[in-house]
Order: sequence, then C-alpha cells, then structure tokens
Amino acid sequence: MKNRIVRAIAGTFILISLILSIYVNENWLWFTAFVGANLLQSSLTKWCLMDIILTKLGVKD
Repeated sequence: MKNRIVRAIAGTFILISLILSIYVNENWLWFTAFVGANLLQSSLTKWCLMDIILTKLGVKD
C-alpha cells in the first residue's frame, strides 16, 4: 500500500511540475529533476523520506 502511495505522489509531483513549467516558468523542470533524482536515490539506497513520513502518519505496508 505504501509503495503505491509513494509512486502516486511522485507521479503527481512530476505531472504538476511539467504543467507548471509549460504555463508558468520553465524553471519548474528543476523540481521534476529533483523528484526523479530522489526516485533514483531511493532505488539505490532503499531509503525514502516519503516512506518514513507515511509510516509516521500511520500508513501500513
């Protein structure tokens, strides 16, 4: 359950930042890169801040 939520949040952030980069300012692409870098980092280290936040909020695996 938690993995699906993490992926949904990451996907939402990416889509929102892409829309903002088109309609507001292209610098929003830096946020897209940040989310992508965090996804890559969590796949390599198995550490994810969003996973920790969801655990503290009481979301079960």
